[in-house]
Amino acid sequence: MEKRPISELMETTMQKVREMIDANTIVGEPITTADGTTLIPVSKLSFGFAGGGSDFSKKQEPKDAFGGGIGAGVNVTPVAFIVVKDSAIKLLHVSPPAATTLDRLIETVPEVFDKVTGMINKNKGDDDEDEI
Repeated sequence: MEKRPISELMETTMQKVREMIDANTIVGEPITTADGTTLIPVSKLSFGFAGGGSDFSKKQEPKDAFGGGIGAGVNVTPVAFIVVKDSAIKLLHVSPPAATTLDRLIETVPEVFDKVTGMINKNKGDDDEDEI
């Protein structure tokens, strides 16, 4: 099978993408602090790849005319840290700040629900004591 210029271009681009992306990109190298706590960064990886090419008519000069292009993009976003201290392991999420008012409202719903539930349970406990 004859190797086309677009094939070579795609192979080179994919090799470069492979070099950029490995397991250490998603789960980073552990970091140990002075107090013995170990932090392991965890990231989300997104990437895109696009390519295209053309092979001009054999009637055109030069005979081996070719036009093509390849592009790739990578986005690495930190999402959490695994925190290991003594025998305890915790996952510490890294949340970006809410972008809109609706996002901020949605983020506060669980906290408000917990507070309301706590107040209701406390009031029920107070009512039970009054009956005795």
